[in-house]
Amino acid sequence: MAAAGAVASDLEVVRGKRAALFFAAVAIVLGLPLWWKTTETYRASLPYSDISLLNSLRLRLRVPITVVFTRDSLALDDAVKLPFTVVYEREIPLKYKMKIKCRFQKDYRMASDHEEEALSLGSVQGYEITFSLLNPDPKSHDVRWDIEGAVRRYVQPFLNALSAAGNFSVDSQILYYAALGVNPRFDPASSSYYLAAHNLPHVINPVESRLGSSAASLYPVLNFLLYVPELAHSPLYIQDKDGAPVATNAFHSPRWGGIMVYNVDPKAYNASELPVRVDVDMGRVMEVFLAQLRLLFGISQPKLPPKCLFSGPRSEGLMTWEVDRLLWARSVENLATATTTLTSLAQLLGKISNIVIKDNVASEVYRAVDAVYEAALELTSGHLASAFVASREAVTSSERAFFDPSLLHLLYFPDDQKFAIYIPLFLPMAVPIVLSLVKIFLEIHESWKRPVRID
Repeated sequence: MAAAGAVASDLEVVRGKRAALFFAAVAIVLGLPLWWKTTETYRASLPYSDISLLNSLRLRLRVPITVVFTRDSLALDDAVKLPFTVVYEREIPLKYKMKIKCRFQKDYRMASDHEEEALSLGSVQGYEITFSLLNPDPKSHDVRWDIEGAVRRYVQPFLNALSAAGNFSVDSQILYYAALGVNPRFDPASSSYYLAAHNLPHVINPVESRLGSSAASLYPVLNFLLYVPELAHSPLYIQDKDGAPVATNAFHSPRWGGIMVYNVDPKAYNASELPVRVDVDMGRVMEVFLAQLRLLFGISQPKLPPKCLFSGPRSEGLMTWEVDRLLWARSVENLATATTTLTSLAQLLGKISNIVIKDNVASEVYRAVDAVYEAALELTSGHLASAFVASREAVTSSERAFFDPSLLHLLYFPDDQKFAIYIPLFLPMAVPIVLSLVKIFLEIHESWKRPVRID
């Protein structure tokens, strides 16, 4: 009986050791990897190598220039040498290659539809342009303006030249009893009123609350205000910093729009009773507003060298080379912005390992990188329209990835907090397993030290 009991006791010990080893094996081989996998931070793969190469990306702008000579402008010996091509390259971060082709003028030609198309305008998808007529004194002035005809004749050709850059919408409104909010000063010498240059910034805020177009628009709004001063403050003029009257009697604010003061002829008050009918000269007004549009879009008049004449723009207010220059500048600006954003995002995700990188964020990053290289290739080929579209897509995708809310979910949940949460759950189960493994190891170690008896 004693022998049988000893054998049973040995079997129980062996069974206990096997159970402890089995539980330890399951916990280590299956449980620990499963727990580690289910609690890890999901991070989709990103093109870190391609992003690191963006800073060394060299942009090459292809600029074709055609010089047209009349038949009598060159001698016969010089005419034989035409046409010729001059290539100019300069090794700077931006590589410019100018191809100048010369030919004789055959006849006048109209610009093709391809030349009429143009782009320019940063990463935004469109603009809303609002023309507002401000009549603060409707009892004295019956102001009438043909805004529809003016937009169709002056503004729409200008926007058609920029239509490929985004969506443009134009609307108009008339606001009565809308004052500028700044009391003009009276000048006894000229018997007129004036607005000093330092008061102009205070003119916009009171009027902007009456416009109401920015709250209902998905795109940035450009406001152009035509202000007919009230009878008590007529005529009203705008002064520059030196105190001289501004020739256009208008001013503009970057990224907001412009304001023009339209004075009523003083003789009209003597010719009829109040309210005086005022027919706005839309040609003069739109000339000012189109000039302000050019400034807001970054299209400025070039500085000409001596003895050079500048041909004015066509009816749409834009020259083809002006649109091209605008496309170059905006494309390069967009590529620089997208490169900086992608590089900063890659550095941020590389330093902080517990930021979640979802698939949609990775998709935007890949799309932005591809768009950057596509824009650079299109610039090299001289395709400015497609280069601008690709550069705008690069900016949009990079900003979507950088400002995605999912990047901040686990930013303040480091690994030490994760272990602090899970250790109280696993410790009660791990202690018996670890003690059993230690006991088994000690017994095996003792058995190795015992002498082996050979009968």
